[in-house]
Amino acid sequence: MSRKKQGGMELDGSLWFQKDEQKFLGGDRIALLKSIDEVGSITKAAKAVGISYKNAWDLVNMINNLADQPLVERVTGGKGGGGTTLTGYGKEVVRQYGVLQEEHRKFLENLEVRLGDTQSLYQLLRRISMKVSARNVLAGTVTKITKGAVNSEVALSLTGGGAPLIAVVTNAAVENLALKEGASAYAIIKASSVMVGSDLHDAKISARNVMCGTVAKIIEGPVSTEVDVEVGGGNTISAVITHGSSQNLGLKVGGHACTLFKASSVILGVS
Repeated sequence: MSRKKQGGMELDGSLWFQKDEQKFLGGDRIALLKSIDEVGSITKAAKAVGISYKNAWDLVNMINNLADQPLVERVTGGKGGGGTTLTGYGKEVVRQYGVLQEEHRKFLENLEVRLGDTQSLYQLLRRISMKVSARNVLAGTVTKITKGAVNSEVALSLTGGGAPLIAVVTNAAVENLALKEGASAYAIIKASSVMVGSDLHDAKISARNVMCGTVAKIIEGPVSTEVDVEVGGGNTISAVITHGSSQNLGLKVGGHACTLFKASSVILGVS
């Protein structure tokens, strides 16, 4: 949101919702949610806000992963053949954002009167905006830290419940991030680091993290295939596997699948 001042100077600021001190909802994502609510289709909503279908799904998965409860849900069957819609909670979040946006506009107008040259403030707000390229960003709370000689094993209880996520990071990282039991943190996992299998509940494997659920989306490519698996609690794990592996596993939307990734593949972050 920006306010033009006489002489070409501009005051600019970003309004975000935060969860556990982590930014996860801003104007661009609210616009996508509003469009989904209006048209009932993520394909049409993505086109309306000017982003790709794939990017729209990535944003929706991230929003649901970081929220206390899902903001977007998939609707199957029915006369229209199904679609995508906002939950009651999602509608309320959009409404609340509208109220905050109006108050934010009034704040900027008042600030223009009190401030002189706002160029330095504009540049600061631009610099502190950060986006993460990794596909999977999951919010949670540190439940246990086991320190070794060099590395530490950190257990993270994800928002929405389920099995704890395990990360192995250096002791220096634990200190630099000020990690401790009860602290809020988020786990970042590249989609390329996630493997996909089936019927792995009782399998003996070395990977510490095994999260099973329902296949929500499959994007087939000539070489690679992207697979999104809803693992419960509103959390979705995205994986990029080979096209051949996808075919051998017989993955289908609505079918069962398990995601697995090594503890050493998890990056931990804090706000």
